Amino acid sequence: MDLKTNITPPPSMEKIGSKSTLSNSAFLAEIRYFFKMNKLAFLGFIIIVTLILLALLAPLIIPYPNDVALETHVENKLQPPSADHWFGTDELGRDLFSRVIYGTRVSFQIGLIAIGLAVLIGIPLGLIAGYFGRWVDEVIMRISDVFLSFPPLLLSIAIAALLGPSLTNLMIAISISWWPWYTRLIRGQVVSLRERGFVEAAQAMGVPSWKVIARHILPNSMAPVIVQISMDFGSIILTAASLSFLGLGAQPPLPEWGLLINIGRNFFLTNWWYVTFPGLFIFISVMAFNLFGDGLRDYLDPKTRDS
Repeated sequence: MDLKTNITPPPSMEKIGSKSTLSNSAFLAEIRYFFKMNKLAFLGFIIIVTLILLALLAPLIIPYPNDVALETHVENKLQPPSADHWFGTDELGRDLFSRVIYGTRVSFQIGLIAIGLAVLIGIPLGLIAGYFGRWVDEVIMRISDVFLSFPPLLLSIAIAALLGPSLTNLMIAISISWWPWYTRLIRGQVVSLRERGFVEAAQAMGVPSWKVIARHILPNSMAPVIVQISMDFGSIILTAASLSFLGLGAQPPLPEWGLLINIGRNFFLTNWWYVTFPGLFIFISVMAFNLFGDGLRDYLDPKTRDS
């Protein structure tokens, strides 16, 4: 069933990156229109906000904060879900609910840092390649093609294995495998904008290239980047969990979701809860970001937002 309804856009509809002076009421109308346009995007947004709150408040709301680190309770090992331990316990008697909820903070930290590094590398290179063109564009694009010739997960595994297993190296490996996507995306936007009248007018007035890029081109190129970030966040969480599952990411006793599944697979046949709850959180997180990203993409696409 198509959940996108024919809703009249608010009169003050503006693109991201334009110099808009929307009032507070108009801004709220924009938000209401966005969520009415796609109910699944609203569902994804609610889940994301809930996960963010769990990540921020994890040390305050988990019932057994000491179980996040090295404290053990061997007498309670591998207990099924109960009123005392909602997600059961692990092989050392630690409360899995506390560890999985705290793992939300770890996974979001990985996502923010990894995607932040990828954007910091990819956007400047894309701006330079698209604006100056010629041999600069050729060099940057061929380098990005080398990275894009490998699947992101495979490249992340190779880099993480080369750097060594740790949470820091995990984030570096993911960002290195992700930056070319942002370089090519922003480069395409710049190529289409550099021939626009307002850019040519600024150049004719003698405005330095860096000011033209910073004031005119970059703000008007950010809409697809924002959409891509919203959709990539879930993929990065999944990639980080995959690397930790393989032993190339987070290390014990850090309660990262992929690492919990890696340890829990040894007990899966008799203790189903060990891998089920971390896997469920991974599934929910990836689904939420994909739903929100799809809705945001449709909202910013002029072909669909007014239909």
